[in-house]
Amino acid sequence: MSDELRAKVSGIGAQMEQFHSMLQIRAIEMDKTGGDSEVVTKLINGADAMKDSANIYLSWARHFVALSDGGASEAEDGEEDSADFQF
Repeated sequence: MSDELRAKVSGIGAQMEQFHSMLQIRAIEMDKTGGDSEVVTKLINGADAMKDSANIYLSWARHFVALSDGGASEAEDGEEDSADFQF
């Protein structure tokens, strides 16, 4: 079950990474075609906020997967690895 959970977390991470990239690309396209600069800025900032939120979510998901695997020492609250905060 842990392997399946890890695979799901990995899949979510990949989808969030794609979402972040696509939203940034869309903002750049809008900027190049004369779109509202305020909307472009909001999209870029929103993409970054979504990335940060996703990384926190993924960190907690990994925490709970480790906990479900009986790895209580690996899943101590507050012991996030800096790699957890990367797509």
